[in-house]
Amino acid sequence: MASQKRKQRLFSGMNYREVQRSNTNRKKKLPKADQVWLKTNGYRNVGWDNVIKLYEKINDFLAAPDTDDPTLEELFLKADQIGKKYQTTEEVNAFEQAFQTEVHAISDQIDQQFPDQEVEMVDYSQSSRSHPKRKTAKSRKR
Repeated sequence: MASQKRKQRLFSGMNYREVQRSNTNRKKKLPKADQVWLKTNGYRNVGWDNVIKLYEKINDFLAAPDTDDPTLEELFLKADQIGKKYQTTEEVNAFEQAFQTEVHAISDQIDQQFPDQEVEMVDYSQSSRSHPKRKTAKSRKR
């Protein structure tokens, strides 16, 4: 009898050993806390189904945004701080003044497009009601 060669299983174009190697290399790139989490939650690099689950979980970790990375706003503020180091005070003041005129122009455009229709009336002519009497220590003990 001629031995039949088994059909090789593939996952994302990789065989079992290649997926294992990929998992090992990519797992090393994760923070230590994530590596420990994978181990404590039973993600193993042995067994075809386990290897695939580990591969997908590592993808999830790598795709998730890193909380240590600065936000876009923080990056802009940092760039502004760095830029101000290399500008003279006249250049900074000129920029601030131009910026304020732009802000006021935008504010005027918004006020024109979205006028405040509601008028708020406050009547101060009537006196407010009298304040309730405070309880004294004697009145509380009764």
